[in-house]
Amino acid sequence: MKFGFDIDDTLINLREHAFYIYNKKLNKNVSLDDFYALKRVEIHEPFGLTDDEGKKMWNDTLEEIYYTNCPAFPNAVETLNKLVHEGHEIYYITSRPKEHGERTKEWMKKQGFPVQDDCFFYGMQDDEKVDIIQKLQLDYYFDDKPAVLDTLSTDSVKVIVKDQSYNRGISLPRLINWTDLQRIL
Repeated sequence: MKFGFDIDDTLINLREHAFYIYNKKLNKNVSLDDFYALKRVEIHEPFGLTDDEGKKMWNDTLEEIYYTNCPAFPNAVETLNKLVHEGHEIYYITSRPKEHGERTKEWMKKQGFPVQDDCFFYGMQDDEKVDIIQKLQLDYYFDDKPAVLDTLSTDSVKVIVKDQSYNRGISLPRLINWTDLQRIL
């Protein structure tokens, strides 16, 4: 089978990692409870930042967020390696900006994810992401972002939601822990 995966907040815990960085950079101690209560993708509100300030903070901190010690979700690396071992094809489809694509690919390899260069797509907007997913004719696609999930929910690909506080209103099969993948399939 052909499996497609978003990276950020699907395979790796990027937003929570960024939340720790924000606390440090802003010299704050905002609770993780505030993070887990967020109803949108952006993380700046608990820090008292406006949308414009939050966007600037994210962009100014992007290098540190993307390339430091952001952890994979528990069992994500092992699960994808098991899929490859079983003979399945793995594709990564991320909206990370083009200037971060090749470094992200190398970073993912260093984390132990099974990455083949020709199966790694990056640098697109959400609607372009959907086009790539459709062209690849994936059997399964995993993502966290409501804008992408809503668009794909009527497509032939089986869409699985990586559970996050901001996507709980989406009624599609939901993955909470990567050890649950076999049960979902």
